[in-house]
Amino acid sequence: MARPSVPAAAARTGPSFARGLWRIAAANVSAGNKVQLLHNGPEAFDEMEVLIHGARESIAMECYIFRSDDVGQRFGDALISAARRGVRTRLLIDWVGGRGTTPSFIETLKANGVDVRIFSPLGWRAWFGLVPRDHRKLLVVDGTIGVTGGVGIGMEWMQGTTQSHRSQWRDTAVRIQGQAGKDMLGAFEKMWRRAANKHSKRARLIRKRPVGAHIDPATHERSLVGIVEGEPLRLRIARALQMQAIAAERSIWIASAYFMPSWSEYESLTGAARDGVDVRILVPGQNDHPWVTKVTRRYYRRLLRNGVRIWEWGGEMMHAKSSVVDGRWTRVGSTDFNAMGVAVNYELDAIVEDTEVGAEAEAMFLEDLDQSREITKRSRKLSHA
Repeated sequence: MARPSVPAAAARTGPSFARGLWRIAAANVSAGNKVQLLHNGPEAFDEMEVLIHGARESIAMECYIFRSDDVGQRFGDALISAARRGVRTRLLIDWVGGRGTTPSFIETLKANGVDVRIFSPLGWRAWFGLVPRDHRKLLVVDGTIGVTGGVGIGMEWMQGTTQSHRSQWRDTAVRIQGQAGKDMLGAFEKMWRRAANKHSKRARLIRKRPVGAHIDPATHERSLVGIVEGEPLRLRIARALQMQAIAAERSIWIASAYFMPSWSEYESLTGAARDGVDVRILVPGQNDHPWVTKVTRRYYRRLLRNGVRIWEWGGEMMHAKSSVVDGRWTRVGSTDFNAMGVAVNYELDAIVEDTEVGAEAEAMFLEDLDQSREITKRSRKLSHA
């Protein structure tokens, strides 16, 4: 099979991406994956529903938010239909995020063959079981095709939540077919066991370097994908950002719904900006948790002073958790740059090395900026920072 051509720079630095992601984030990198970016809830929902209806062997679905509203009923019906035709169908819902799911809805799923587990309900455990949370958004069908991102199962991703001028939440997901889909299923299996308190501590033992650590985009079929499993205190996504900040030569563009970076993340971004890298951050203009916006704005002055550019989304809510570096590395997942995201909760992100996917991610980001307002040193909002 002929190998796709890649820029010389990619050929020089390709192997370090796969090896580096393994070393700092325990993520194997696989080649030959088919990757499709999904723009907003309706597109993601349609693709997920098609996959569920086409499933032949298994469905594994993991959700922080799974509401029993119209969208939840739509997916509930699809899962029940799959279970009735003999597909092994499993649904994992976080207890905190699943508060919008009625008990009767869960019982209906169980009565119709869907295996449902609730992650970490309130109880007599450390922190009463309130932390950490399972913040992942994941669907894996037949062990080979996965969808992940920031999209939850709820009507806000269709029509928003405000009573006037409703607009769907802005979000991004990604569909991945190939070996990375199997890696996503492996990540689900770990959380499935954790939800039943059957996760073995032996699974945390250091593994030997995987075969994928040598993968080079100059000699392997695209897309290269690493699945990063965020776990409490592991800081894997934060370290992946630092690795990319070191490698970035042209640009680092980040969309984050709840942006409250640590000092290490802040210094990674400002250091890159001071070194001439085009660093841009897109955050919500109005947030479903208004206090987060107030905290985020406290970072503006320091970021701007160091050359980082900031935009606030003009629609109802920008919920994406994505980034693109040099039009080459694209990250889509559930992790926001704040303490809960990078250090406390269980998260899952896909990091894709592919210049075609990167170009599409950059175009999507620039389209978002056209619907946003750039914050400058003279902006009135800085007076509240």
